[in-house]
Amino acid sequence: MLKDILKDHKIILASGSPRRQQYFKELGIEFEIRLQPVEEIYPAHLKGAEISNYLSELKASALNKELLKNEILVTSDTVVWYKNQSLAKAANAKEAFRMLKTLSNDWHEVITSVSFTTAGSQKTIANTTKVKFKDLSNEEIHFYINNFNPFDKAGAYGIQDWIGLIGIEEIKGSYANVVGLPTHLIYKTLITLVQ
Repeated sequence: MLKDILKDHKIILASGSPRRQQYFKELGIEFEIRLQPVEEIYPAHLKGAEISNYLSELKASALNKELLKNEILVTSDTVVWYKNQSLAKAANAKEAFRMLKTLSNDWHEVITSVSFTTAGSQKTIANTTKVKFKDLSNEEIHFYINNFNPFDKAGAYGIQDWIGLIGIEEIKGSYANVVGLPTHLIYKTLITLVQ
């Protein structure tokens, strides 16, 4: 269905994430991948969705100057937000352990922002999902880090991984959003943009 609606447009996905690419395929979106790494630094005063919005738009700014009239560039960023602080990607195993221990036995928010940029406009949406971890043991955390190397993920975990299967007790909101894309909103927004 989306394929027909978007037939006069070219979708550019600026993400190297296999999970995001798979979601686009499952949504029936034909897309091209364009990557332009940016330094993910944001102003210190930003909070929650302001961070993911800023970084999503920053990623778009690296590519938007070369967009053609019929192209829609899709960029995104995910933030794990816990007690008024952002848990970014872990630099090493020690940092990953500290993050997961922090999230253990408590709720946190996963916020994903997605920017839709054309040659003449930009629309950014954000979606928040609340996630509750069980009380994770040190052994479970070490096992996960050693076997799944979650260093490319915000908050040092992927909900689709082993840690999600054994550790997530409750979720309020979109599961796909935690994986990395609020697919229901992408579907809705793309239709709105081209109609």
